[in-house]
Amino acid sequence: MVTVHPTGISPADVLAVARRDATVRLDPAAVAAMAASRAVVDGIEAAGRPVYGVSTGFGALANTFVAPERRAELQHALIRSHAAGVGAPMPREVVRAMLLLRVRSLALGRSGVRPLLAEALVDLLNHGITPWVPEHGSLGASGDLAPLAHCALVLLGEGWVLGPDGERLDAAPALRAAGLAPVELAAKEGLALINGTDGMLGMLLLAVHDAAHLFTMADVTAALAIEAMLGSERPFLPELHAIRPHPGQAVSAANIHRLLQDSRVMDSHRDDLAHAVQDAYSMRCAPQVAGAARDTLEFVRTVAGRELRSVVDNPVVLPDGRVESTGNFHGAPLGFAADYLAIAAAEVGAIAERRVDRLLDVARNRDLPAFLSPDAGVNSGLMIAQYTAAGIVAENRRLAAPASVDSLPTSGMQEDHVSMGWAATKKLRTVLENLTSLLAVELLAGVRGLQLRAPLVPSPAGRAAVAALAPVAGPPGPDVFLAPVLAAARDVVAGPDLRAAVERELGPLG
Repeated sequence: MVTVHPTGISPADVLAVARRDATVRLDPAAVAAMAASRAVVDGIEAAGRPVYGVSTGFGALANTFVAPERRAELQHALIRSHAAGVGAPMPREVVRAMLLLRVRSLALGRSGVRPLLAEALVDLLNHGITPWVPEHGSLGASGDLAPLAHCALVLLGEGWVLGPDGERLDAAPALRAAGLAPVELAAKEGLALINGTDGMLGMLLLAVHDAAHLFTMADVTAALAIEAMLGSERPFLPELHAIRPHPGQAVSAANIHRLLQDSRVMDSHRDDLAHAVQDAYSMRCAPQVAGAARDTLEFVRTVAGRELRSVVDNPVVLPDGRVESTGNFHGAPLGFAADYLAIAAAEVGAIAERRVDRLLDVARNRDLPAFLSPDAGVNSGLMIAQYTAAGIVAENRRLAAPASVDSLPTSGMQEDHVSMGWAATKKLRTVLENLTSLLAVELLAGVRGLQLRAPLVPSPAGRAAVAALAPVAGPPGPDVFLAPVLAAARDVVAGPDLRAAVERELGPLG
C-alpha cells in the first residue's frame, strides 16, 4: 500500500507502484488540501476574473477569453487536442509512474482541482488500467503535455489503453469492465492533468534505481576481469584513494579490492617479480571512472528528490489564495541531470568493453588463449561478443550527446524555449539497458577467463559468477550458440542473485 500524502511520496513508493503494482490510496489530508485549493478556483469562476487556463485559452491563445458556459468544454478540448503523440507505446512501468506522480502533484493542494480527479487516477492504477502513451510528443516544456494528455484522455472514457499482451485497446470498454465511469472535467482541471514533469521524473527515478545497481555490478565485473587477467590489487588500496577524496571513487575502489581477496588466482602472481609494474588504464582506473559515475548518480538523485517535493503545475494556487502563473513545469533540471547520467553510464560501459577486448587479445591477456577459446582457429570463442560490445559502446556514445541543448520553439513562439527533458530521460533508459548488455559481455568474458585459469581457485566473487553462468555457458570448449548465453548473462547482471551471493561471502558492497 502506497499512501499519497499532501507532503508527497518517496522514490520507493514510485518503484512499488510502477514495478510491483502496489495499491494506492489518498491520505484524507491530501483530499482536504485539494478541496481547499478548488474552493479558490470556484471563487475565481464566480468573480469572473481572467486567469490563465481557467477563463482563457492556452499557450499562444492565453489572451483569448472563454465564456463561463464553455469552460468545461475548453478542458475537454484541451485533452483531446494535446493527446497527439505518435510511435510505439511507452513501457507500462513508465506510464504507471506517470499516473502516480500526477496524483502526487494534485495531492499537494496547489492545482485547484476537485479531489475526484486524483481519485480517478488512483482508480486506474488500482484496477490495472494503463493508458497507451506513444513515445513521441513531449518536449519537456509545459511538462509532458502529450504523454499526460494520453493518460487524461482515458479518464474521459476516450483514447487507448494497453491490453494484457501489450495490444492497443479502446479505453471506454476497459473502464466499463472495471466498473469505472468517465470523468466530466471542470474549469482548470484539464490543464492540471497535463501540465507537469511526471513522465520525465518517473523515468529519471526508475533510472536512478537501475543505475545504482548497475554501477555496483560494474565493480563486480571489473574485478572478475582484473582477476582473470592476473591484474594487481594494489591500485585499489584505500590509502591511494584517500589522497584523492572523491567519495564514489573510494567506494568503487573498496569494492574491487574486497572482491579480489581470497583468490588463488591473485596469489599465484602476487610476488612474481616479472609481473607488470602497472596495469593498463582500463584495469587500474576502474574506480576512477565508475566512482565518477557514482558521484554523478548522487547529483541526479538529489535533483530527482527535489522534483519529487515540487509543485510543477501552472497556474498554481498559493496558500494565501492567489493564483499565479509559473514556469515550474519546465523540465531543464531533469533534462540536464538525465544527460549527465547518460554520459557517466556510457563511460562505465566503454571502459568495460576495453577490458573485454584486453581479455580476448592473446598479446595482452597474460597467457590466456586467443578469444578465450581453448581451440582458437577452428573456434572463435568470444570474438564476436566483443564486436557486439563495441557496437553498443558506439550507440551509447551517440546517445550520450545531450538532448537538453536541442530546444525548438513551439506554440507560436509562446513556448520559445523547451527542455527536451522527455527525450533526455527516455534515452537515458536506453543507455542503461545497453550498459546491462555490456556488463553481461564482461561477466561472460571474466568467467571464461577464470575457468581457463583452473586449477587455480578464483575469489568468492569469481566462484559465484562461475556458478551463476555455468548452467548455460558450460566449461571452456568448442563454440556454442552464444546469443542465449549472453541473454542469460544479461539476466544475471540485471537481477539480484549474483550480488546477493557475493555479499553473503563478503558483506554488503558499496
